[in-house]
Amino acid sequence: MKRYVLVMMFLAAAGLLSAQQAANQQEEVGGTNANQLGIDAAQQKLKEISVDKFENEGFWRSFISSDTGYAITRLFSGGPAGKEPIEDEADLNIPDKFVLGTRIDFLHRGYASAYLYPTRPIPIEGVTKTISVWAAGRNFDHELSILLQDFFGRSFELYMGKLNFQGWKKLTVAVPPQALDGKNGIVQRNYHYNNQMGIKVIGFRIDFDPMETMGKYYVYLDDLRAVTDLFAEDDRDADDMADAW
Repeated sequence: MKRYVLVMMFLAAAGLLSAQQAANQQEEVGGTNANQLGIDAAQQKLKEISVDKFENEGFWRSFISSDTGYAITRLFSGGPAGKEPIEDEADLNIPDKFVLGTRIDFLHRGYASAYLYPTRPIPIEGVTKTISVWAAGRNFDHELSILLQDFFGRSFELYMGKLNFQGWKKLTVAVPPQALDGKNGIVQRNYHYNNQMGIKVIGFRIDFDPMETMGKYYVYLDDLRAVTDLFAEDDRDADDMADAW
């Protein structure tokens, strides 16, 4: 009987010791994660910036296969009523009167895509986290994707969503972080050079639902923005040379 009691006491003590050790390990891990999270947060300077307000006539163009239909793109006065201005632009009097409108005239039903592209790629400073654009898609089951070019000049596309809603809606997509090797995925930063980073917007693609490729289709875009990390932009060495010779 005494031996049984001693064994039970030993097991209870061992259980308490294991529980305490687990708690200590969890506290250490939690503390490490919290410290790392604090370091990561301290090394970010997130800011919402304007990429393009679609204010320049002729800067954006459209294309669709001539076997499918015709595309026309131009500016129109107006914009979404629920759009909030960027704080840093409040007193700068930046023009924001127009939206980008595109009309597609379909020749027949079928699978098709149309492209909206600027006359030159639009760079986004810093390391981009999210990209957003306001869209009015006239409640069709067509889909909008944004086309990007990374640090190495490779092309990527990110799905922004369907255009099956009435009125204006803000569509937002997160830019996946680049791989740890700095070579795979959407690479935004070359770790050898802090003064060379970022991605470029090279256009949009609209993929049409084949059951709704008939007659005319109208789509409008406004206020292309990005949330970007500008920490490395502000952390450059003022006395360093530029490798541009």
